[in-house]
Amino acid sequence: MSVRRVNILGVTGSVGRSVVDVIEAQPDLFDVALITAHSNAKGLAEAAQKLDADLAVMDHFEDAITQVGAVDITVAAISGMAGLKPLMAAIETSKAVAIANKEPLVAAGAQVMAAARRAGCKILPLDSEHNAVYQVLDPARVLDRIVLTASGGPFREWSLEQMAAATPQQALKHPNWEMGRKITIDSATMMNKALEVIEASILFGVKPDQIEVLVHPQSAVHGMVEYADGSVLAQMGASDMRTPVANVLGVDVVTPGRRLDLSALARLDFYAPDFERFPAIGLAYEALSLGQYACIALNAANEVAVAAFLDGQIGFLDIVQSVAMAMRRAPKVFISSLEEVIAYDKTRRDDMIAYIGSELIHKREQA
Repeated sequence: MSVRRVNILGVTGSVGRSVVDVIEAQPDLFDVALITAHSNAKGLAEAAQKLDADLAVMDHFEDAITQVGAVDITVAAISGMAGLKPLMAAIETSKAVAIANKEPLVAAGAQVMAAARRAGCKILPLDSEHNAVYQVLDPARVLDRIVLTASGGPFREWSLEQMAAATPQQALKHPNWEMGRKITIDSATMMNKALEVIEASILFGVKPDQIEVLVHPQSAVHGMVEYADGSVLAQMGASDMRTPVANVLGVDVVTPGRRLDLSALARLDFYAPDFERFPAIGLAYEALSLGQYACIALNAANEVAVAAFLDGQIGFLDIVQSVAMAMRRAPKVFISSLEEVIAYDKTRRDDMIAYIGSELIHKREQA
């Protein structure tokens, strides 16, 4: 078995820690070149020691990616749009990049995929739902649709009135998964699934009407593919990111994570999402119909709104409502380059910050 040389971008986050667990359980299979973190120096040092990494770098690390040179696989697990530039740098030096964070693909999917084609770099989906689809997708068969499952989050059965009063602490209590703060709030609003719809369209080259979302509270089935002959193939597993991590790291990699206990599953439920209580998913299809600029605007506004909610500046329902407003107000422009993506993203963030400060907070004070 050949040893794989690996970079881990975002080693101290929830996905990064899962990667550490998988590699630490089978160290003879891996040679860790570079690990990075944004601000958690202690976590970075601990991971470097566990993995015997060649280089551990804080914050700005595009140069470090070039410095360590060619690797077999880079795991891109930096939260938010902060991961875009490192991702693009990793594509140039990696045989494969496993992408765990949705935002760079949502905002710059065309540019990311084009760069990967030019560099001969394989893009591997590490997000649990897209990894599930990847595992059961057969390019030799005629595809009808892709189904992404959603747990429904902590507020799956809450009324709009209850959600209007929801606190950050309540929104951060996901029923099935242990994730970072931003993605956990996205799960509560179901914006996480909206971003995944856009990501699926980009990763798998399918039309929006070929992507369906079903709420599946048990989180045992992570994704499904339906073919033209009527066959539906589903990938199942425990709610543990170490399963998709093991999958992208190699066929001979064994997960040290939890295993799905089929005998303990009394039932598997699937139902359509409630678009009135959770309108975020509808915004994804709208953004795809409008074009890349709208996807950038949706993503940028959501990052700002989630941060404002976690800081106690706005209410829970304000998140998606303000994102919808920002996306629909965004000027329609044609995006062709990475520089244009970054510039447009910054403008939309600035607009969203101004809107929250001048309108939303003022409304709350007047209420």
